[in-house]
Amino acid sequence: MIKRRLITYSVVFSGLFLPLWAYAKHEVEVILKDHLFYPAQIEVPAYKKIKLIIRNQDNTPEEFDSFDLNREKVIFANRVASIFIGPLQPGEYHFFGEYSPNTAQGIVIAIEPKRERP
Repeated sequence: MIKRRLITYSVVFSGLFLPLWAYAKHEVEVILKDHLFYPAQIEVPAYKKIKLIIRNQDNTPEEFDSFDLNREKVIFANRVASIFIGPLQPGEYHFFGEYSPNTAQGIVIAIEPKRERP
């Protein structure tokens, strides 16, 4: 009886936490410093949901903005913010800092997964 309950609980809990583990697999960190994004070019796998972690190391706030990704978020000075993007089709997606649009610019490149030949 106890074994049956343990098996049931393990199956239920693994089903609950598996999606959280899957999201953690695809994380990309970007640093915002001196009104510039580092790295300015990010390569991510296409067709996957990505957690974009942005660390603002400036003493002023910045708004992450992207018309291509349909995302915007204010990141306060010396704070960290997370934005989920995707799943994305293969291609290029531009983003910028709305408060520093001439300097804070970047691009996300979604790359098609390589298929193995039989």
